[in-house]
Amino acid sequence: MLEAAGKFLGENWTSGVEILILAVVLYYGFLYLRGTHGARILIGLALVFLTLTLVSQFLNLVVIGWILRSFSVFLAIALVVIFQPELRRALTELGSHRFFTSAFESRETIEEITDTVFELASKGFGALIAVEREIALKPFSETGVLLDSEYSKELVLTVFQPKTVLHDGGLIVRGDRIVSAACIFPLTQREDLDRNLGLRHRAGLGLSEESDAVAIIVSEETGQVSICHNGLIERNLGLEKFRRRLGQLLRQDKYESDHPQQLEGENRVPDPGVRPLVSHPPERGAGQHKV
Repeated sequence: MLEAAGKFLGENWTSGVEILILAVVLYYGFLYLRGTHGARILIGLALVFLTLTLVSQFLNLVVIGWILRSFSVFLAIALVVIFQPELRRALTELGSHRFFTSAFESRETIEEITDTVFELASKGFGALIAVEREIALKPFSETGVLLDSEYSKELVLTVFQPKTVLHDGGLIVRGDRIVSAACIFPLTQREDLDRNLGLRHRAGLGLSEESDAVAIIVSEETGQVSICHNGLIERNLGLEKFRRRLGQLLRQDKYESDHPQQLEGENRVPDPGVRPLVSHPPERGAGQHKV
């Protein structure tokens, strides 16, 4: 008996490995896609396809069966088109993994950004700052006003002063320089977010889905500071937690040994499909077109 089982496993172990790999891919694919607009389309297509397949086989409908087999050839292309945003985001996350990238932000720059952000919060200035990493933000910087200046706290405070022309957009930082201001960032299409999230937060999330940039948001209404990265948002960060988290994201330094969920887990947006527990007041100007 044992010899037969051992022989069976020896001859078919590759099939078990294939099943395990497919199960893992399908499981994590489901976790990644659920809560997105494309997931509903996929569920609808799958239900229609399976229903027609079962009906055609049960009733022996030859023509419908032939149509379904022919249609399956084009299904892969259709899925690529439907899930283009999700696939691009997944490939971006893979390419921006710390194994493939290097830390480049100096500790001085992180300290300057931290000081700037919390002075903005103390003054009640709303702000959206994107820190460029490996993926260039040139397409987004071209939507704003080119500054190309050395980073300074005074300049950032001036840009986000509520009465200035440039305050209503995003500001892009590359290294120790400010690239441009009043930039328009893409809004996230996620449907599982707190409805009270303002346009700054949604634009920060959208940019983090399209690139590996770190988006920093200061709420104009509450003064709360948030960080968006890799399609996640961490909210209501204090000064020390913000400094530590920014250092972790930009430098991949020693703070990366700390699990992010232990630092700001209670402030993250819930996983897709989970109803938000806490509502936050909307930001002023949420009806405007810029971020």
